[in-house]
Amino acid sequence: MNRKNFSKQWIWFKSIKYTKFMIAQIPFHIPELEAMKKYPHELFYIGNTDLLHKKKIAIVGSRKPNQYARTLTHQLAMKLSQAGICIVSGGALGVDAIAHKAAGVHNTIMIAATGLDKRYPAINKNIIADIEKSGLVLSQFQKGTPSQKYNFPLRNEVVVALGDVLVVTYADFNSGTMHSVEYALKMGKEVYVLAHRVGESEATNDLLAKTKAKAIYDLDAFVAQFAELTCKETVLDEFLLYCQTTPTYDEALKKYPSKIFEAELNGTIEINNAKVYLC
Repeated sequence: MNRKNFSKQWIWFKSIKYTKFMIAQIPFHIPELEAMKKYPHELFYIGNTDLLHKKKIAIVGSRKPNQYARTLTHQLAMKLSQAGICIVSGGALGVDAIAHKAAGVHNTIMIAATGLDKRYPAINKNIIADIEKSGLVLSQFQKGTPSQKYNFPLRNEVVVALGDVLVVTYADFNSGTMHSVEYALKMGKEVYVLAHRVGESEATNDLLAKTKAKAIYDLDAFVAQFAELTCKETVLDEFLLYCQTTPTYDEALKKYPSKIFEAELNGTIEINNAKVYLC
């Protein structure tokens, strides 16, 4: 990337409190985005770019899912996150927001359809602010770019490209989510959907009928196949080597503030008598 294009800016955002965040360009190449029709010319971020190096699954769907889809979306994102898999979505109402929240803000990547000086949609401004603090927010759009209709397909392509697979938990025929499905099929990625009753989530049922998607009948079985792959790919990194020395919790928290919570949540470490132990 041309160093002249690399820029860092400090922006003040208005939320419950005023907090300082850094908007910067991604300074490295993201291999997953090579699956896109065209690699993004620019990519800005706020948050923890370490999440880009984790196994990732994209979860998307309607802005108005039924209660069944809402419940299972939450359960699925939570179980995947607990298995150490990062959840990618688009920050929209409905399925996207549910997936982000259930994954935990420390283990989710949101792809924005606006510049990162804006939090869109406004109704999700609090969850977006939390992701900025603990997770990762990405955007192809420069500061000041508003919400525009043609931004959303571009946003969706990044969401799909980052995920190893695409999960659609609810979508009708008129849903913009089907653009994400088209991207996934063109990229050769597997598409998974929830099994719905006749007359509900008709677009995902149609994908099943045309064998363009696979049904998730058992959440735990679905999670297990990806969690097993995650375990096989795990290497003993600097953080884990550090944990082998059994540091105190305060020392570890000071040295690795973002990783310590994630590792405890996914069972990589345990805290006992104010000390950190590698499981």
